[in-house]
Amino acid sequence: MTTRPVSPNLALDEVVAQRRARGETIAHFGFGESRLPVFPQLALRLAAGVHRSAYGPVAGDPTVRAAVAGYFGRRRVPTEPDQVVLAPGSKALLLALQIVVPGHVVLPRPSWVTYAPQARLARKPVHVVPIATDHGGVPDPALLRRAVAGAQGQGLIVLTIPDNPTGTTASPELVRRICAIAEEKDLLIVSDEIYRDLRHHPDVPFLSPAEVAPERTVVLTGLSKSMALGGWRIGAARFPAAGRWRSLRDAVLSIASEMWSALAGPMQEVAEYAFSEPPELRTRVAEDARLHAAVASAVHRLLIEAGATNSRPTGGFYCYPDFESLRAPMADLGIRNSAQLQQHLLEEHGVAVLSGHHFGDDSQALRFRVATSMVYGDSEEEQMQALQSRDPAGLPHIRRQLDTLAAALANLSGRWRRP
Repeated sequence: MTTRPVSPNLALDEVVAQRRARGETIAHFGFGESRLPVFPQLALRLAAGVHRSAYGPVAGDPTVRAAVAGYFGRRRVPTEPDQVVLAPGSKALLLALQIVVPGHVVLPRPSWVTYAPQARLARKPVHVVPIATDHGGVPDPALLRRAVAGAQGQGLIVLTIPDNPTGTTASPELVRRICAIAEEKDLLIVSDEIYRDLRHHPDVPFLSPAEVAPERTVVLTGLSKSMALGGWRIGAARFPAAGRWRSLRDAVLSIASEMWSALAGPMQEVAEYAFSEPPELRTRVAEDARLHAAVASAVHRLLIEAGATNSRPTGGFYCYPDFESLRAPMADLGIRNSAQLQQHLLEEHGVAVLSGHHFGDDSQALRFRVATSMVYGDSEEEQMQALQSRDPAGLPHIRRQLDTLAAALANLSGRWRRP
């Protein structure tokens, strides 16, 4: 039997938890979880849903699907309830899509750690296409056209808007160019928009591929990031209503019926409330987004000051620095690739990050992802302080971790040595 590794982000989070349990102090920038208290109304809805113990429809209860349809409709993507499928996280939906859509898979490089392993599980050929300089989550259009020029048959392309790992958001013009190529090359577009509601500046133009190419786009979303409910596993997808992909939802439901049966009833109670977006919940999401923007911007400044090249984050809670300019001083420390860079930061400085090669990047590049959302505090009291502060990066419990990161970065440039 072939041994398959645990997803690297989950594996790193377990390592950090084990080391902290042994008494080590670790500044955890390695895991993309929104570490914030559960919004009280969500907890009440979860409790109210305990009576929902039946399996229910595979796609989700009609009232929940109607709430999700309304959510998409408010984002300029008209949707009917029978276009929606609920699942225990968007990961499950993505794997089902990988299984049922024939042909190859096109991924941006770098891209979220789960996309490529799922494609391999589904026995799909994978084409990785580098991103443009300023925008992650979407392949460079010229390089995409070249990569799929000789590809045979159907396939799908996965986009992440806003992006994990770079924290950037593709421009509307870039999205239109990708959609045109997908139309030309007959690619199904899977648009992972789980960070959409955590854009740092909501007034900046945002375009979903579903607005441009609705008949060949599946949109994925969920409550893990915007609602800080990663462990509750609530995901949703919007499928095309017409065109050649109109039967795709039925194919995914067939897989779902064998894989997860239905989203747990109590979670559907939560989903119906959350996707309905009552005013108090919209206010909380806006507060979360402001916090993520403030801390990600503070980390971005530290990275630039340390000599990294790093596009400014515009959504979610990530930075993705490139330390090529420090290759020489890093070589003096024995660091020549991304894996060694991750290991050095953890072992020498107690700073956990996730190296770029896990995201499909060049293993020799000196890049890693910094997830800023785990430093808001270990207690609900500290997390609420971060959420309510006008200067969260200046709070003592967050400042300590930022200072630890700054010292580690200074070491990479040769400006700091251990006493």
